[in-house]
Amino acid sequence: MGKADSNDLFDGAWARLCEAAGRIDLHPEVLAQLHYPKETLAVSLPVRMDDGRLRSFKAWRCRYNDALGPTKGGIRFSAGSSLREVMALSLWMTLKCALVDLPFGGGKGAVCVDTHELSTTELERLARAYVQGFNGFLGPRRDIAAPDMYTNARVMAWMADEHARGVGRPEPAFITGKPVALGGTRGREGATGMGAWLVLDALSRQLGLVPGETRVAVAGFGNAGQHIARLLHDNGFRIVALSDSGAMVHNDEGLNPHEVAEVKRDKGSLKAWRRGGRGLRRGDPDDLVGVDCELLVPAAGAGQIHAGNAGSVKAGCILELANGPVLSGAEAQLARRKVTVVPDILANAGGVVVSYFEWLQNLGHDYWPEEKVQQRLESVMRDAARRVSDTALELDCDLRQAAHVVALRRLSAAMLARGLG
Repeated sequence: MGKADSNDLFDGAWARLCEAAGRIDLHPEVLAQLHYPKETLAVSLPVRMDDGRLRSFKAWRCRYNDALGPTKGGIRFSAGSSLREVMALSLWMTLKCALVDLPFGGGKGAVCVDTHELSTTELERLARAYVQGFNGFLGPRRDIAAPDMYTNARVMAWMADEHARGVGRPEPAFITGKPVALGGTRGREGATGMGAWLVLDALSRQLGLVPGETRVAVAGFGNAGQHIARLLHDNGFRIVALSDSGAMVHNDEGLNPHEVAEVKRDKGSLKAWRRGGRGLRRGDPDDLVGVDCELLVPAAGAGQIHAGNAGSVKAGCILELANGPVLSGAEAQLARRKVTVVPDILANAGGVVVSYFEWLQNLGHDYWPEEKVQQRLESVMRDAARRVSDTALELDCDLRQAAHVVALRRLSAAMLARGLG
């Protein structure tokens, strides 16, 4: 669904970071260290297919910066992945962990593959090959992986099992996002959406979003998109449009995301949604950006809002649930029209926060009830939203620059304390 070029992603991410750095008295060597990743590895993963053929898949892992602790970040299986994309994602993860005050640096991994072309057994072989290919690079106190685009708890279970075979013992802290039966944490599946809701609720007065008066469009009705849509609906917001990779459904009278999710689960696509009477309209997924609403939630992939379609945005507020959904070329247009963007490194940080909780539980062999996970998530997310809001007022800047400044200040303190070398 995105229109992003991987070079644009990294260059845009870096340009935005430099712009924020210019607002504070930042030591120049901090930016010098952040300009390129600390460590990257590219490998070829050989996988035996069900028909006996051997295929090779390009794969990457990037440890961008570890000033705050071991690196942390997801692994995505996507046909559009590249090294530059992985670099951008790991830079964002570095900033995200710093912003929400986690003792983690930023990392990311990817395999260039269309998972729709793989059988379940081929997918498992690929997951295990990734662990073998990055043996020694990943580790519970060095670089901790997690699910991302087109990977899930089952894939993490295969990876955890492969690592356990290699080291000769179970080591659940090796990876997060696992099934609860294998050391995963309760509350992980909906953590990204819940974190976004907590941020939005904390900033609601500043954003001027009132339940009952706010129409919402969610671009990308996957795991995170479904969770945020349900939470907004349950708290009185009116969901008027939803999209996935194949279709958009739009109804000014409102859509019930619980019911839509059931149909998508059973039929596999929003194309199957038929309810809504004469009020129901259909369209191309890319058309959702221009839906008349107060809140737009891009929840699919990078580059959903770019220079070519930013002018069609009617929402007064954008909640970035995906990574990098608003490209730098679009942001200036949105700023001129006074569209407020709640940045991804704040809005979608709930996932890594709960991953941190999972890692802590694995290391301590002490597992928490879901109520404790939710309480701690709420504390972290509301505190991060407050810091970003206060910094925006302090520097008279937008929320993205404020979020970058909060992260840079924490990274700078750690780097300077360590001597930068």
